[in-house]
Amino acid sequence: MTQYLYPQNLKATANLWLWGLRDFAILGIAALLSIVCMVQFGFFIPAAATLCYGFLTIRMDETTVMDFIKYAIRYFITTQQYYEWR
Repeated sequence: MTQYLYPQNLKATANLWLWGLRDFAILGIAALLSIVCMVQFGFFIPAAATLCYGFLTIRMDETTVMDFIKYAIRYFITTQQYYEWR
């Protein structure tokens, strides 16, 4: 049985700067389409959506900003909190 020491026995996800590789590819394609929309049509909404997606998919310690927002919504809004008064 071969054991690799780099990176985490080769089971770690591929990251490129602050994003996962899949998110970085989506951002690249979305940025290209956004630039085309801005230049050809003067339409800025795709660029704003691309920037929002880029911010929400920043990955730090295997957690994205979007995951943190989901956890916060689940904790504060959708799940019942248990309180016991004594």
